Amino acid sequence: MDEEPLGREWGYTRVNWRTPVLTAVSSVAVVGLSIAFLDRPIATYSHDVIHHPEWAKLLTKLAILPDPLALAALAVVTVLYFWRGRLSFGGRTAAAAALATLLATMAVIILKIAFGRLWPETWLVPPNPSWINTHQYGFQPFHSGIGYESFPSGHTTRITAPFAVLWRRLPRYRVLWVLPTLLVMVGLLASDFHFLGDCLAGIYLGIASAAVILLVM
Repeated sequence: MDEEPLGREWGYTRVNWRTPVLTAVSSVAVVGLSIAFLDRPIATYSHDVIHHPEWAKLLTKLAILPDPLALAALAVVTVLYFWRGRLSFGGRTAAAAALATLLATMAVIILKIAFGRLWPETWLVPPNPSWINTHQYGFQPFHSGIGYESFPSGHTTRITAPFAVLWRRLPRYRVLWVLPTLLVMVGLLASDFHFLGDCLAGIYLGIASAAVILLVM
């Protein structure tokens, strides 16, 4: 059975701009509160108490998979389209998930540069400024360099985007679709690789990327 018409999923028939506007406002509020009140205490606790467990680092590696899988899915979908002349519901869903992943990847690269946020810890040589090591915290918009690319979390954005598509297209399995994002976020926070606000912003960006793709597919 085919999916509902486009507008009834993400478009104007159902949401009529209210949903995207409310989502944007809520994202700014939630991420802003995290930046102001939660990011530093959580990063400090992670560093002092949890301190980079190996299991957490392994969880973050899940976020490596979406980009290569997206390219592979697009290649397969393209071959199927030219072979059959059309795509099934599964093919369109796979294509949408892949395109959402690639859009999210491009968006996060631009936004990291635009926001210029310092990392929770120092990872680079020579040392980059950070909250844990140098007690520097905040944003330096359009500051070049990998030491200023904490926000938003690329790991969280990439893992969220394809599963946000699946959340809409295959709602029966929604419990499964949220697990990868949660696992990656836990890994990032426990490893002190990102602030909570970075991860929350990544979730919203991944969802927004999925919504944009589903508006046209």
